[in-house]
Amino acid sequence: MMIRQEQEQDRDAIKQVTADAFALVEHSNQTEPAIIAALRDAGALTISLVAAEGDEIIGHVAFSPVTIDGENRKWFGLGPVSVRPDLQGRGIGGALIRQGLEELRAQGAAGCVLLGNPGYYRRFGFENDPGLRYPDAPPEYFMRLTFEGSDPTGEIAYHAAFGAC
Repeated sequence: MMIRQEQEQDRDAIKQVTADAFALVEHSNQTEPAIIAALRDAGALTISLVAAEGDEIIGHVAFSPVTIDGENRKWFGLGPVSVRPDLQGRGIGGALIRQGLEELRAQGAAGCVLLGNPGYYRRFGFENDPGLRYPDAPPEYFMRLTFEGSDPTGEIAYHAAFGAC
């Protein structure tokens, strides 16, 4: 398996892997492929990595900017992250996440947030922080990872692509 930057010819495969990965997820409203496309179209897909075996795309992760209390503070949101269903549980998603977090750090990001399973994301250093809020989300599933500076406080807003789909 190789992890690399998304290329234009990967877009259809990313859409399919993402749709397949979220097809049976209870909390999904099946908009994840549209969110990725909207982020890309808006120039807000900061990092878009694929996991490939040969010519086949088997996973994808996206990172995009978030604001805290309406301000850009060099923080980013992780997600969606997708792995082909028959290959889940083999570390592909984790490898994509680790590579993406490394790239964010290298770009000078201050931190990263996500909405996801704490049991899974704690292994990457994410933790709950009551000072950082995401409206209408259960606080135990909203997590942050600080790269530099102090832990921020305030309300997180993801790119408009997340609400437009």
